[in-house]
Amino acid sequence: MGFVDISKRNLFRQTWRTAFVATLFCLAATTLALAETKSLKGVALIIGQSQYEHIAALPNPANDARDMAKMLTDLGFDARNVSNRDAAKLKRDLERFTEDAEGADVALIYYSGHGIEAGGENYLVPVDADVSSLADADQALVPISAVMDALKKTVPVTIVLLDACRTNPFPANAMVRRAPTASAEPIGGGLEPVRGAKALGNAPAADASLGTVVGFAAEPGRPALDGAAGENSPYAAALLRHLAAMKGTEFGSVMRMVTEEVYLDTKTRQRPWVNESLRRLLYFGVAPPEPTGDDGLITGERRQLLLTISDLPDPKRAQVELASLQENVPLDALYGVLRALGTEKIPEDPTDLQKVLYAQAERLKKMMSERTALRTDDPEIKRLVASADKAIGQGAIVTARKFLDDAVGRVERTSDAVDEAEDLVKQKRLADAAIYARRADASALVFDYKSAAGDYAKAFSLAQKWDDKLRWNYKNQEAEALNAYGYATGDLDALQHSIEAFRVILNFIPNGEQNRDWAITRNNMAVVLQTIGERETETARLEEAARIFRDSLVVFDRVKDDLNWAAAQNNLANVLLKIGERESDPKRLNEAVAAMRATLEKRPRDKVPLDWASSQNNLGLALYALSEREPAGEHLGQAEAAYRLALEEYTREKAPVEWAMVENNLGNTLVTLGIQLNDKAKINEAADAFRAALEVRTRETFPVSWATSRLNLGNALSGVARFDMGTGTLEEAAEAYDDALTVFTRQRFPMDWASAQNNLGSIYQTLGQRTRDAAKLEQSAAAFQAARQVYVRRKFPLDWAMSYYNLGNTLQLLGGVTDKPEHYSQAVDAYRDALREYKRETNPRQWALTQAGIGSTLHWLSMSNADPKTLQDSIAARRAALEILTMKTAPVDWANAQNGIGMSLLNLGNIQRTGKYLDDAEAAFTATLKVFTRESQPMQWAFEQNNLGDIHWNRAGYGGGKPEYLKAIEFFENAKQGFTEAGYTMPIPLTDQKIDLVKKQIAKK
Repeated sequence: MGFVDISKRNLFRQTWRTAFVATLFCLAATTLALAETKSLKGVALIIGQSQYEHIAALPNPANDARDMAKMLTDLGFDARNVSNRDAAKLKRDLERFTEDAEGADVALIYYSGHGIEAGGENYLVPVDADVSSLADADQALVPISAVMDALKKTVPVTIVLLDACRTNPFPANAMVRRAPTASAEPIGGGLEPVRGAKALGNAPAADASLGTVVGFAAEPGRPALDGAAGENSPYAAALLRHLAAMKGTEFGSVMRMVTEEVYLDTKTRQRPWVNESLRRLLYFGVAPPEPTGDDGLITGERRQLLLTISDLPDPKRAQVELASLQENVPLDALYGVLRALGTEKIPEDPTDLQKVLYAQAERLKKMMSERTALRTDDPEIKRLVASADKAIGQGAIVTARKFLDDAVGRVERTSDAVDEAEDLVKQKRLADAAIYARRADASALVFDYKSAAGDYAKAFSLAQKWDDKLRWNYKNQEAEALNAYGYATGDLDALQHSIEAFRVILNFIPNGEQNRDWAITRNNMAVVLQTIGERETETARLEEAARIFRDSLVVFDRVKDDLNWAAAQNNLANVLLKIGERESDPKRLNEAVAAMRATLEKRPRDKVPLDWASSQNNLGLALYALSEREPAGEHLGQAEAAYRLALEEYTREKAPVEWAMVENNLGNTLVTLGIQLNDKAKINEAADAFRAALEVRTRETFPVSWATSRLNLGNALSGVARFDMGTGTLEEAAEAYDDALTVFTRQRFPMDWASAQNNLGSIYQTLGQRTRDAAKLEQSAAAFQAARQVYVRRKFPLDWAMSYYNLGNTLQLLGGVTDKPEHYSQAVDAYRDALREYKRETNPRQWALTQAGIGSTLHWLSMSNADPKTLQDSIAARRAALEILTMKTAPVDWANAQNGIGMSLLNLGNIQRTGKYLDDAEAAFTATLKVFTRESQPMQWAFEQNNLGDIHWNRAGYGGGKPEYLKAIEFFENAKQGFTEAGYTMPIPLTDQKIDLVKKQIAKK
């Protein structure tokens, strides 16, 4: 599976929520003023409601309340615990607590039981509540806002923790009335933010209260889980585990730990939320004993992991959750892998992050499946390995590595004492090998692939004599670690060593049998070959990889292994796409499309929907690349359809990162379609797709993807600018390209840098044309030449040709602006350079556009040399272009070529002083009006009216007389109206002069 953003097209290079809960015992103005803190008095009321009389009972609130009361007492609170209170008793408890809290600095309420929300009010549910209680909720239930309002008047800091967001215990259609005569409100899906906790900026300056904190066990409107019977709820368990971390730790950080602990413990189903308005930072002064020994190390790293998770943006969370779900590995461990990598090293590009997550998920699965392979009679090693397993399960990957370091140290200290008997030696060697392999697994999880490869090699050397299966596994893991190291660092020696390791494995297969293991090993070796080949200028390694993938397919087909067959077919399609992108001949691209379609046959949507969506996206990429080699882009519509199918599974809610990638790829296709079909709506839809993608691909979270989509948005804006004569849209496009270049430097991203340079050159070209600014055109030429520093012909023949084509367009315009014919000659040379790669057989559309460019330039060159042959060559070049460019497949380019033929025929007649070309010229100009309508493109329509006026003026001169003069005036007047409607008034004075001259000629007759 792979996601590849296409950043070019034809001729373009295309809330951790504020979570705060109660703790004690210091308030500080800032984190730099801890010396000024003071001990405070705290009181707490803990309520546990389990034994409901008329609605569903809850087994755990009594346990939660008991354990929370003990912990808060240990933390220094004057805590009181009450359980199973009816409405009258619960209200009396709260009233008494409000009275007792007077004089305290902090008042804390912890409530565990049923709670509901209706009409914006949150209610605690007494144990005697039934459906009739809902008819007079303010009396029969306990509204929280009233309790908080009372506490705020007497206590500086009020803290309420509500472990009460459980599923609604009343009938689904039940309605709530605050009083019997009040309006009815439906019951919400969970609790909602309490009105008493307001943003700090809204608090009156004279308010003596230091703030209010309301903690919810789940997000607003979402139910929370009660937990297994006899245990604590997930929220209570997290509070109990992490409030002890408050020794010198600011409370907000601790609650971030609580939030993410619940998130992990419930496998993303529940995430606490806090509404707070504290004006000071809250710290503990007293804390119960912390875990020690192995558990202490694990807990310490676990807490840092939770803080790391809380800082991850939602798109990256979604990728981790998706990988955990698809690969069936613990979410905690997968997040631990990212923390071990270091937040500053987490890949910015979502495709790279996806590769990292799935590679490490595979290692985690392997570690979990091979636990039984470790057999040792050494109790210390058993303890260390068990602690390492526990640490990995808790996401404490670095700590797991330390335990395994200690285990390997013990192995090495005792290795000399194991030679007494062959059986003991075997057991010892295999146990030692398992320890090395275990440490290698941990090394790989912290991205130390080089050390991992060394330990796998050591494990292989220990096991190869004793266990055929283990020697295979260890050598295979060594090869994979070397590949991962080489891919991450660009170390070609490591990649080559990986290939050699795979070849060692192939020697284990008896008699060279081409079985399933042989095919899997060679398939994995081919992946390494492809990695090397993509970094080389030659394609030999890519070709070898393709051959191996094909060989593997034969075996997987024979043994009916559809899963591996689909993976190998997908790999084959990707390598064919890589080869095809470098070649002028579209043969490989056609093969890539066929291979991807074959992959889809073995990846049915109903069984593997996300794999199916990934293959649809990749099929779209292959179809898009193929369309660039076609005269009319026949496969563009199919590419669009493939992307839209992928988006049916990759929704923004379920897979936001993948959704944004497909939106980006869809946008590229829509831009190309819109330009080819002269369809402004499609180009605007493309711009909307890029803007939607940029809502996920922010610069802060995914800078590389952000730059890609900004570049592509520039392409779309450039396409939109074709439909107006202003410069605002063009300048917005140039800004988008400049943004992309802040990330795409030549040193780090040479191909993307060249793409942005090329597209920026096209923008300067159009700006120079519209403003007749030679300096802009010079900037355009410089940008195309800069792009060619990367687009060398041998490596990137089509991109090289594209840069010459675009340079020819700029030089042609520069000749007109500066009135220097030498620029026309340079433009013709540039177009002919492009034709060295643009062949009619392999690149018909680009070939035709280049022929049209030559025809246009020769026309203008003839204006300076008055050479009939130059005009005849111009007409011939444009007519050749029209053999490919049809009105149906490329309407604008077709119309432009027709217009050019008409102008050249008109000028040829003037040079030869004959009217014999006028009928053909008139037919050409008239044909353009099928595309250049007054409604859709008034400026181009006006130019054609002007040209038809010239036809009739010339006819009049060749004997047509007054009727032709009058027709000429009619067309010139039409042209003036069109220029006015288009907002392009520059040609109007010249048109007026023509009209005056015609009228004078009529007068003379």
